[in-house]
Amino acid sequence: MSRTPLPRPGRPVAVLAVAAGLFGLLAAPPDAPSPRTVPAAAVAENTATVFYWTKTKNWTAHNLHYAPDGGSWTAVPGVAMEPACTDWVKRTVSLGTAAGLQATFNNGSGTWDNNGGRNYALGTGNITVKDGVVAHSDPCAGTTPTPGAEATVYYSTEALGWSTANIHYQPAGGAWTAVPGVGMQAACAGWWKREIDLGTAASLKAAFNNGNGTWDNNGGSDYTIGTGVSTVRNRVVTANAADPCAATPPDTQAPTAPGGVTATADGVSVLLSWDPATDDRGVTKYQVTRAGGSGGSVVTDVGSTVFSDTNLAERTAYTYTVKAVDAAGNVSAASAPATATTGDRPATPATGRPLGTDPRKDPIYFVLTARFNDGDPSNNRGGSQHVKSGNAANDDPMFRGDFKGLIQKLDYVKGLGFSAIWVTPVVLNRSDYDYHGYHGYDFYKVDPRLESAGASYQDLIDAAHAKGMKIYQDVVYNHSSRWGAKGLFVPTVYGVRDSQWSWYYDEKQPGFEYDGLTVDAKTGKSYYNGDLWSTAEPTGNTCVDWGKPTGGKSAEGYTVYNCQWPSPTSGMFPKALYHQCWIGNWEGEDSRSCWLHEDLADFNTENPAVQNYLIGAYDKYIDMGVDGFRVDTAVHIPRTTWNRRFLPAVQDRVAQRHGAEAAKNFFVFGEVAAFVNDKWNRGSVNHSAQFYTWKERKEYDADDTKAALEMYDYEQQQGTGNQPTSTNAFLNGNSYHTPDHSRFSGMNVIDMRMHMNFGDAQNAFSNGKDSDDSYNDATYNVVYVDSHDYGPNKSSERYAGGTDAWAENMSLMWTFRGIPTLYYGSEIEFQKGKKIDCGPGCPLATTGRAYFGDHVAGSVTASDFSQVSSASGAVATTLQQPLVRHVQRLNQIRRAIPALQTGQYSTEGVSGGMAFKRRYTSGSTDSFALVTVSGGASFTGIPNGTYTDAVSGDVRTVTAGTLSVAAPGKGNLRVYVLNGPGRIGTAGPYLK
Repeated sequence: MSRTPLPRPGRPVAVLAVAAGLFGLLAAPPDAPSPRTVPAAAVAENTATVFYWTKTKNWTAHNLHYAPDGGSWTAVPGVAMEPACTDWVKRTVSLGTAAGLQATFNNGSGTWDNNGGRNYALGTGNITVKDGVVAHSDPCAGTTPTPGAEATVYYSTEALGWSTANIHYQPAGGAWTAVPGVGMQAACAGWWKREIDLGTAASLKAAFNNGNGTWDNNGGSDYTIGTGVSTVRNRVVTANAADPCAATPPDTQAPTAPGGVTATADGVSVLLSWDPATDDRGVTKYQVTRAGGSGGSVVTDVGSTVFSDTNLAERTAYTYTVKAVDAAGNVSAASAPATATTGDRPATPATGRPLGTDPRKDPIYFVLTARFNDGDPSNNRGGSQHVKSGNAANDDPMFRGDFKGLIQKLDYVKGLGFSAIWVTPVVLNRSDYDYHGYHGYDFYKVDPRLESAGASYQDLIDAAHAKGMKIYQDVVYNHSSRWGAKGLFVPTVYGVRDSQWSWYYDEKQPGFEYDGLTVDAKTGKSYYNGDLWSTAEPTGNTCVDWGKPTGGKSAEGYTVYNCQWPSPTSGMFPKALYHQCWIGNWEGEDSRSCWLHEDLADFNTENPAVQNYLIGAYDKYIDMGVDGFRVDTAVHIPRTTWNRRFLPAVQDRVAQRHGAEAAKNFFVFGEVAAFVNDKWNRGSVNHSAQFYTWKERKEYDADDTKAALEMYDYEQQQGTGNQPTSTNAFLNGNSYHTPDHSRFSGMNVIDMRMHMNFGDAQNAFSNGKDSDDSYNDATYNVVYVDSHDYGPNKSSERYAGGTDAWAENMSLMWTFRGIPTLYYGSEIEFQKGKKIDCGPGCPLATTGRAYFGDHVAGSVTASDFSQVSSASGAVATTLQQPLVRHVQRLNQIRRAIPALQTGQYSTEGVSGGMAFKRRYTSGSTDSFALVTVSGGASFTGIPNGTYTDAVSGDVRTVTAGTLSVAAPGKGNLRVYVLNGPGRIGTAGPYLK
């Protein structure tokens, strides 16, 4: 007869802890079931081997359903028993510290033996249950045992600092051990071992813990381990492994000497880089020796191939050599020396900290990292669309540029005059065409296709900071890749490996994990490894009509099946974590609660689990010292969620790690896409950029989902005529006033209205002015002409208005309120008129996102912002282009005049097409400037005094409050500064 079993306690919840770094160590959250604590030193345990008599049952399967004394029952039907000897099956179970167990038996199909409803009370050791009679013996002693599968698992705690290790496991088709699992035995230094009898199972799933609540469950995915000897080290499973504790021959071979050492001085810092050395067993570190100055020789150990040597003496020559060291302590010969001479001391922070200065002072250069400069060809990857896209024919893999290439060209960007770089998302992506970074898969991991030995993301941040340059990281909170988000939810899709689809659906290889970079050793080609799909319907499947033909065909004529690709409406994704619909109205409520595209699985950002996953992920990059976040698809998340959860979390983390001043100047700017020319996006305040710069003005429901709907309805009813306004961007007459940021949300925005109107600079200027009272502070608006998505007027091509028009647009952006931003390559009109994005339907080399590296090939050294001291190769030609020289001087002028960086503006008393006055006053600084772009202008009611044009050097004395300026010509500019510094820079093709 059957019985109702007691419920089994939950396993530890898969929540990734930020402090775990690469190892994915987990601490259960407050609302998770608490794992049973085991003393750190306890590795002994009680076990029971239960033998069950089968001859009188005629069952085809036998399961042991049990509960250790004082513990909880296994999940029904329990754990499978394996053959022992004739007419007997057995199962060995771990009891922890319990002295016995309660047990029942069943055939897995509803037939039970529960001792007449009383259950069996069993002890430890060998126990037999025969027709209701319990005894203590081994009925198979002296007989030939039926062999079962065994797994020998070695687990490395070398990088974890654990004093003990437990393995919590589940044989395939069986039940999990009781938390925390079974103790592992110390095998050798840093390694623990456990032999596991799998019975008839061919593999097991496992997670590891230290017995005190700290877990490694492979980032929420658990580990899949086969039979035989396996090792688990740094989240990598190696099947059929050699015994890691076997004696190895001593390592006596030294690494090769590092080559390609270069040293570049920037102020009192020297940035040193070199090519990785090689070693038969691997290089573990480098020794950098510095000679020079008054301190004698200094040796520093470095874990990468980039080293920023800071706080050196001014105007001093330093010489560096580098040696490689392996794990055995073998040291290579020294590299060839490299020498650099420092300059004057700038104010720069330590590495790993944001620069923390006002973001309005920093013009932004926007790069698609994977398409900028290829510093390391070994991490290039074409992906599954390499041939279909046409990239293969051009020998142009989609992942080509990298952090090493960007580090190599920091001086190019600095030489243009930019002090901030906006990089596309850096997290590990997963799709067929993901070079741009917006298909995030593991938000806690930097994409290895962007990193190199010695050129990690941290190295890029530190190298930029050493040059006084900021890094703004593109971040995505709205969606993951179509394959979900590792550590939160990854769907299983139907994948039949038949004659039609075997080319697409890889065969899964145990122990192989997708990282975007590593090729499966067995197949030599797979990056996906079959871990996403299954022909057999998975346990707990919720996808409708699993594996049934849809009646449709693929482009190749192949049969298409239900649940074959991720979809919001298939039931494949859990409603709690992902939204379940396709977007219908881009200005409707569904724009925040539906999928934008099949590659962009839409997070339910109102769910705390999703919020915590994303906050934890982006905390990592804040800790690394990035200077700000560009927020992708910000409009598709409710303002209430930004204001309640994500924006405060950013502020709190920056303040906690880097201080209040850094938090104040940590720059968050959102993409609130509005592709229209009106002030409010088709009358919808909820979908307009300026709306996101404000705090909420009333209380809503405590539940974030309800609050989002309440806020949407309330603000739509208030309409465009009843939204908050601000004078923060405007002068009061000629006077600067302290801005009021008390109602600021924490998010600034991209100026979509100016962007859409930059087909003509006058239109952009007029539309920008018209919207500025509706932003909290428009002086923080990020302003650009085109981007990786669109050109002006929602054009799908890169701007092709001509060089003169480009110069005019730049002159306006660099002097009007807001932060000028340039999409890489625009300084040479790179790919002008080319389609920006056509997906895998055409080669990247023909698009506006194409590889830019050929134009920056060679060497360049920047002595200061906008100042290039030397250049050779193709980049020297690039630096002579008219718009390059134009933007260099614009950056010089803007950097020298505070009013153009942080000043408020006014057009009161100003006549002319694109003319305005700006002022910034703080302490001893009082900067007042009169600006006209291209056309003539007159300024009345201005303060009397001496004004000097920063472009031409012309000096005017104003005695009656009036100054008139003749038209300087298209793209040219006049900036008359009260008590100004005089002419800044030298005449160029437009500024003269």
